[in-house]
Amino acid sequence: MRTQRGFSLIELLIVVAIILIIAAIAIPDMLRARMSANEAAAVSAVRTITTAEVGYLTNYPSVGYAVQLSDLGTGGATPCVPSTGSACLIDDSLATASSAPGRGGYIYTATGSLGTFLVTAVPVSNASGERSFCEVADNIPRVNPAGTAIADTAACMAFPSLN
Repeated sequence: MRTQRGFSLIELLIVVAIILIIAAIAIPDMLRARMSANEAAAVSAVRTITTAEVGYLTNYPSVGYAVQLSDLGTGGATPCVPSTGSACLIDDSLATASSAPGRGGYIYTATGSLGTFLVTAVPVSNASGERSFCEVADNIPRVNPAGTAIADTAACMAFPSLN
């Protein structure tokens, strides 16, 4: 009598088919979860930058808000010595995320003047996020459902607040 060892080709094909079906169900959910996490991180980063802008105004009232995002960082100095060009208020990984690849799939900008500022987070691609976010001196985070760049303070204020 002959004993069978191993699996038949049909059994292996059935197992592979089951694995492919499970992967087809799980991968889209994983991508949506990653996009949701990127968007949540972008909102958090916008809030962090906004807080840093307020701190910058408090430390340098004659200057106003930081002119650019990099002014809020350390400028690469260790230890950081606060100045108008490197206020040491946010981490450099965020302060230098103003061009691709950005941070967490988003590109951040912060522009300011004596009276107001604009902080934005725009996705690098549709895979990293579908929406863009902004905040101005009224400290209300807003969302652009189209995910496109936000030109100025007035454009940001026209978007709905983030719920």
